[in-house]
Amino acid sequence: MASPVSVYNASPMVDRLSSTSRESLKMELLADVSLLPGEERIIDKDIIYICPFNRAVKGKVLITNYRLYFKSSEADVVMALDVPLGAICRVEKMGGASSRGENSYGLEITCKDMRNLRFALKQGGHSRRDIFELLFKHAFPLSHGLPLFAYMTQEKYVENGWNIYKPMDEFRRQGLPNNKWRISFINKIYEMCDTYPTVLAVPKESKDEDLRRVAAFRSRGRIPVLSWIHRDNQASIARCSQPLVGMSGKRNKDDERYLDLIREANNTAKLTIYDARPSVNAVANKATGGGYEGDEYQNAELVFLDIQNIHVMRESLKKLKDIVYPNVEESHWLSSLESTHWLEHVKLVLSGAIQVADKVSSGNSVVVHCSDGWDRTAQLTSLAMLMLDSHYRTLRGFQVLIEKEWISFGHKFASRIGHGDKNHADQDRSPIFVQFIDCVWQMTKQFPTAFEFNERLLLTILDHLYSCRFGTFLYNCESARDQHEVRSKTVSLWSLVNSRMEMYLNPFYTPESGRVLYPVASMRHLELWVTYYIRWNPRIRQQQQSPVEQRYMELLALRDEYLKKLEELQQSDSPSSRLANIPTPNTTSSSSTSSTPPHQFTELHTPL
Repeated sequence: MASPVSVYNASPMVDRLSSTSRESLKMELLADVSLLPGEERIIDKDIIYICPFNRAVKGKVLITNYRLYFKSSEADVVMALDVPLGAICRVEKMGGASSRGENSYGLEITCKDMRNLRFALKQGGHSRRDIFELLFKHAFPLSHGLPLFAYMTQEKYVENGWNIYKPMDEFRRQGLPNNKWRISFINKIYEMCDTYPTVLAVPKESKDEDLRRVAAFRSRGRIPVLSWIHRDNQASIARCSQPLVGMSGKRNKDDERYLDLIREANNTAKLTIYDARPSVNAVANKATGGGYEGDEYQNAELVFLDIQNIHVMRESLKKLKDIVYPNVEESHWLSSLESTHWLEHVKLVLSGAIQVADKVSSGNSVVVHCSDGWDRTAQLTSLAMLMLDSHYRTLRGFQVLIEKEWISFGHKFASRIGHGDKNHADQDRSPIFVQFIDCVWQMTKQFPTAFEFNERLLLTILDHLYSCRFGTFLYNCESARDQHEVRSKTVSLWSLVNSRMEMYLNPFYTPESGRVLYPVASMRHLELWVTYYIRWNPRIRQQQQSPVEQRYMELLALRDEYLKKLEELQQSDSPSSRLANIPTPNTTSSSSTSSTPPHQFTELHTPL
């Protein structure tokens, strides 16, 4: 996805373009916009972009059913903006017909990807009415009865990304089913739990009737089910939602027995239940019918991980945006960053996942939950699995991890991101998945050789979390995706990624199948992800691609060039080409008796 590029010439222009050449330039401005298959132009208009880093820039804006594209028409300024409409959170009118002051009349656009955009138009004649109404309509299609762009794109890829994750294949890779765990299809029509997947791994000793009784005692019917099992010690990670204890302290013998079956599956002395919430929040949830496991769970221990809820995370990221966009106050940078508490939250999530991974690695089974089991629970299980299982650290394995722990288990992407919805103040919105990807980035920084994928993959995932170009992150759960025929009517993000895998590969990757990663979750070792959170600010020297990665890409291009040359040589060495070069019987050549071999190969050297 294109980032805004702003280049200002050091020397002033000597000659100004004539009005004729300017008109010609305007006509050519949008000629270089490469529209996606299914992307249609909606409107284009002369406009002024109020760049927060430099000055107001005249240009032209193009709005399609997928993006907002701006390009400068000034000869001394080279600037382009390419913003997917799905990344827009809010569109507001700026100023009124009687507003005074230069560039005080126009549009203000708030984006979900850490930037805001301001455009000015000429006052009078309702010059902004058409562009405002069309932008508002296509940026929030669901609020206007229109389909998301993912249903309109006609992109084609060789690989079908929807096939990357198949639950039974992933269970078999983990060695399931076995003599302690079975595969259940009790939820095949989403009857027991409408936010769970259809295929579940549960203790072998449990019966389907037991599962239904347990579901009645767990919030949203999200019973404890297996996410991952250790190949050697058979310790497991199970995930679920909070028990419905309530103020009266209800008990459920079926639930207590069911957790004991999870413990007995590998003879764990005590099952550790990790409750992601602060203990005070868990107690408060009793007032709304929720709660936590008490002393009645005799063979279990409860550990609270003190991770805050979605509302705290939303406000934390908002504070972070305030200090990084548009300007960074460098003189008070550290104190300002600390006041957002963002890295503190990242630390707590990573710390909790480390505890889960360490417990499982030492042979003890665990159960992980928060309130409903689709936000903090997904963060903890997926990060712990990333630490424990090197398969998830490969390019395809990471895709499986996201499909499994986030998408199939019902992280509420539609509610948390607000795809196509104009209600920007919705209290359900929260950057939980962004925070997870940030944690993954922190791990890649601490273990640069342990991951097959690079930072570009993480940035691509977050860009398309918002873009609505692919169906991967649409809707809240599998049942909703089935209802809206996502797999048959949209394209998977993994189709794009796996069609150009070389772009997302880490040249430092060294496979280590048995290695468990334990990142250091302390404030001294955590960094702000500048290349994501501050990437729009040209005044912040962004971390450029490392020389080694740049050389790696050059070598890949060189390899392709040499393979092409080799193919040409092989074709020239084919039987038909040899027959064409056979001399006639009456022709005698002095070279025919020489010692030179009949076929000469060009020796190719890779410059290092």
